[in-house]
Amino acid sequence: MPIDSRHPREIREDICRGKLAGVTAGLAPGFVQANLAILPREFAYDFLLFCQRNPRPCPLIEVTDAGSPEPVGVAPGADLRTDVPKYRIYKDGQMADEVTDITPYWRDDLVAFLLGCSFTFEWALMDAGVPMRHIEQGRNVAMWRTSMACRPAGGFHGPMVVSMRPIAAALVPKAVTVTARFPMAHGAPVHIGDPAAIGIKDIEKPEWGDAQEFRSGDVPVFWACGVTPQAVALASRPPFMITHSPGHMFITDLPNHALSVI
Repeated sequence: MPIDSRHPREIREDICRGKLAGVTAGLAPGFVQANLAILPREFAYDFLLFCQRNPRPCPLIEVTDAGSPEPVGVAPGADLRTDVPKYRIYKDGQMADEVTDITPYWRDDLVAFLLGCSFTFEWALMDAGVPMRHIEQGRNVAMWRTSMACRPAGGFHGPMVVSMRPIAAALVPKAVTVTARFPMAHGAPVHIGDPAAIGIKDIEKPEWGDAQEFRSGDVPVFWACGVTPQAVALASRPPFMITHSPGHMFITDLPNHALSVI
């Protein structure tokens, strides 16, 4: 996959114009990407509490004012209604639509939450010599629901979602150390090895994203994932919720080191 090293603002402009509609892995190296969840104000406090109680899958980096689509803290001037390549609309726990512009769905009572994303730490992994094959091959990362339950908050409950990357066994300690520096982008892995131990039945059939290539000596390494709110939407059945489509992230103006603890 070719690396798009332009400033996030330029990439967001292309997304807004419909020139970019695919997954955002490989875009804007060095800048934080974010998961998106949008809810009516009456559910916002409970979701905020849910994020606080589940910081591994839902590391909170920005919350907008009710009715405002501008994430002032991380991308001033951006518009969350148009600057994500693809969105999902959930109604009563069912996915009702998948669109590239949520302006027709926008309401004055909506609050947007931006959550840290593992695409952020992938650049640090590659810099450390840990290959990211899905980026090299132009694929989305693989994601699954697990048997690990999130801590409930108000009406929100459901399973943790994880992303998985095949890592050569000799590089696993390095992958753990590197990603632990980014707690606001899911941090260190939540599981290494046997998928069945966390409720994943078939490592070759992800629920979201693309199947990954395993090579001799590879170990599956699992990180908490910001698609968790979508699994929570299916389990908790809020009347209305908007999210990004898995792998189609919001690209912020924050440099990756802003989320690093070292």
